[in-house]
Amino acid sequence: MTIADCNARPRLIIAGTGSGAGKTTVTLGLMRALAQRGLSVQGFKCGPDYIDPTYHTAVTGRPSRNLDAWMTSPTYVRDTFEKASAGHDISIIEGVMGLYDGKDPLSNTGSTAEIALVTQTPVILVVDVRSMARSAAAIVLGFQQLEPELNIAGVIVNRCGSAGHYTIVKKAIEQMCGIPVVGWLKRDEDMSIPERHLGLVPAIERGELEPLFQRAADVLMEGTDLDLLLELAASAPPLNAEDMSPSTAVHTDSDHAESISNYDSHSDSMTNVNNRQVSYALQPVIAVARDAAFNFYYPDNLELLEAAGVRLQYFSPLAGEGIPTDVDGIYLGGGFPEEFAADIAGNQGFLEGLRQAAQSNMPLFAECGGYMVLGETLTDRDGFTFEMAGIIPAQVQMQKKRAALGYREVSSVQDSFLLKKGEVLRGHEFHYSTMSYRDEETIPYAYETKGLRGLKQEGYAAGNIVAGYTHVHLGSYPAAARRWVEHCQAYRKERYIQE
Repeated sequence: MTIADCNARPRLIIAGTGSGAGKTTVTLGLMRALAQRGLSVQGFKCGPDYIDPTYHTAVTGRPSRNLDAWMTSPTYVRDTFEKASAGHDISIIEGVMGLYDGKDPLSNTGSTAEIALVTQTPVILVVDVRSMARSAAAIVLGFQQLEPELNIAGVIVNRCGSAGHYTIVKKAIEQMCGIPVVGWLKRDEDMSIPERHLGLVPAIERGELEPLFQRAADVLMEGTDLDLLLELAASAPPLNAEDMSPSTAVHTDSDHAESISNYDSHSDSMTNVNNRQVSYALQPVIAVARDAAFNFYYPDNLELLEAAGVRLQYFSPLAGEGIPTDVDGIYLGGGFPEEFAADIAGNQGFLEGLRQAAQSNMPLFAECGGYMVLGETLTDRDGFTFEMAGIIPAQVQMQKKRAALGYREVSSVQDSFLLKKGEVLRGHEFHYSTMSYRDEETIPYAYETKGLRGLKQEGYAAGNIVAGYTHVHLGSYPAAARRWVEHCQAYRKERYIQE
């Protein structure tokens, strides 16, 4: 019998007292250590981040999932967690920033704490104990008292100076807080996870960080009681909807409360679209660019499109591939096109395919990196300029300082294949580039975005093109996925009529 046979689905959240506390190192070390024990580990990430899930996937061998109760809803988060964790021995959820840090400083909204409450998951708090002893207990005690409903089940202390230092800190925390300190990591600056520099994802894909992942596992196993961690994971209660605490009942407005209705894969010959059986010949196909340059996709977005009746066909512009034939839509996700600008510029088949798709009114959705490629030129950090697709009359300039970061609520400023005017999606924006239009007065913007700095117009929407910097989460408004697929199907039917 495996752990997964237990009535309660085993799970832990690895949270930090703040960014840099060591939660990513602990998470990756724990995932690798449990996998080496022969356990099937499913990874999750609180919040909108793409990089940490890529780490998880490299370590566990299976796609990691984002859990974000602001971009989607508590119900959606629970559905996502239950479906993705099914059949695995244990789920490890990595937190974001500090345990209580999120969108709102006065509530748990958008925080790791919110995900812990929504999924009823025991929390392992990672505390950086450099230059402290009994004070570590005060920190843990404060975290316990801020949200009494939260189950902080244990502590891992990071950057201990010695075994003796660990013993002192452990005694203090356990005496004052009544929870176990399950392990420690010694101070080892060489083991720190690299900063999120550009090109990091390609390095992961090439296996260059494999020694670091193994080092994290070795250090974790040396000082941590894995059996106790497994016991704490197995203590998680069954996920019963009626047990959801009042403090998690947020974001339940109709635009954002709809959850995934169907993750099931479709047969090769038939699929169901709005309860109608459609032949394979008429099933719409969306081409999805996926390689080291285009790799930031929420798995939920892809699954929602498939659930709405589309077939996805992946291709790699970096491998010299153009837009696949016989497709009815294009999805260009984010990533690192600036790192491969020369290769992209040299793939004229790909760029010309984008131009032809735009001219033929094929639904084309691009976000962040994909949005950049639709511009006329892309200038990298070294000042080299490369010709791009030229669909959007604008130039893209990379800069050393971050241009934007944060949650966004995007409201469509015009009808499109994705949204009707005024409809809203939620997402996240994070980029180092700027888009400069040739004529700001005539640009058909896609969205009005709402963030911490107020409202602004953003993106580009013309014909059947929708593009912008915001990485939208279709789970925030699944009707958008269905509308996208319906437009792709209409495009396909029109092609069949013309042929």
